[in-house]
Amino acid sequence: MHPYTALPDPDYQAEFYQDVPTKRLIAWIADTIVIVLISLLIVPFTAFTGLFFFPFLMLVVGFAYRVITLANQSATWGMRLTAIELRTSDGQPFNLQMAFLHTLGYSISIAIIPIQVVSIVLMLTTSRAQGLTDHFLGTVALNRHARS
Repeated sequence: MHPYTALPDPDYQAEFYQDVPTKRLIAWIADTIVIVLISLLIVPFTAFTGLFFFPFLMLVVGFAYRVITLANQSATWGMRLTAIELRTSDGQPFNLQMAFLHTLGYSISIAIIPIQVVSIVLMLTTSRAQGLTDHFLGTVALNRHARS
């Protein structure tokens, strides 16, 4: 059995994958802004010592933000803004475990630039617009409005 049989076929239902790489980029920018703002709000509660380890603070906040938002509605706030959501290979929304694994894969890929480049190339060239983490986990980003 093919692992993606429960997902829309990109050849016959292309509207599910239309503009997904662009929407993921816009969502990433929006999510980065949210993560920076949350991190800045936390800094005063660290007696401003958070400024000395701000990149690490952003990493922790970003990881928690992504896991929580993906586990709750299978999309970060940026993804909701651009009307995309992540789904498992059987078409189900993310649970906490899948949200954690996807965020871990994402974090590893942004930490190692060549892996991130491969991921971006895959998103731009594969029929389901999947990044490297998506390929490993069997996940996809879909247009939410096409699903309705």
